[in-house]
Amino acid sequence: MRAAALITGGKDSLYALMKALKMGYSVEWLVSMAPKRRDSWMFHWVNVHLTPLVSEAVGIPLVYRETSGVAEREVEDLKRVLSELDVEALVSGAVASRYQKSRVDRVCSELGIRHVTPLWGRDQAELLEEMLGSGMEIVFTAVAALGLGPEWLGRRLDRGALEELLDLSRRFGINPCGEGGEYETLVLDAPIYRKRIRIVRSRAVWLGDSGYLAVEEACLEGKA
Repeated sequence: MRAAALITGGKDSLYALMKALKMGYSVEWLVSMAPKRRDSWMFHWVNVHLTPLVSEAVGIPLVYRETSGVAEREVEDLKRVLSELDVEALVSGAVASRYQKSRVDRVCSELGIRHVTPLWGRDQAELLEEMLGSGMEIVFTAVAALGLGPEWLGRRLDRGALEELLDLSRRFGINPCGEGGEYETLVLDAPIYRKRIRIVRSRAVWLGDSGYLAVEEACLEGKA
């Protein structure tokens, strides 16, 4: 079945893409929606400009479009993009956000295509364990929750970070996978990457109780 996949460059969208490929979907297009507003309810904005590198790394062409970032209007922006593609399914990395999933469900229903959500409803601790064991190299690029300070920006998602996330979830109720906006990530390497992403230059931006890693320059490099 011909499919497109929504990607941000983060762990959930890339892992969902990996899952969909293993399930036999023929992913013809990657789709990235770049919101003009940082408070978009639907789409990530931190470092979404790096998705062309992700596209080149996995060898699947990218459709990159700006979106207003305004609630509901950005859903229509997505619908217009998908209506231009000859696909039968859309893959997304939704895990627990009913707001996002319900709106993509509606768009797919109106276009007569299937919404494929390989990660939906999964136990989040188990899902993060899977990601760690999958060969993905993941770094934190934004944080906005109790217990997540500037020292997390650029940090690898490893065993220690996972244990800290689960502890913060127990103590403060944060979503372990970051679906409540607690954090965002960037996948530097994955089994489906032909080359890995290397961050050449970046700067940490801290805004009181939240912040992000602005990647100013990145490139692809060969894998060992």
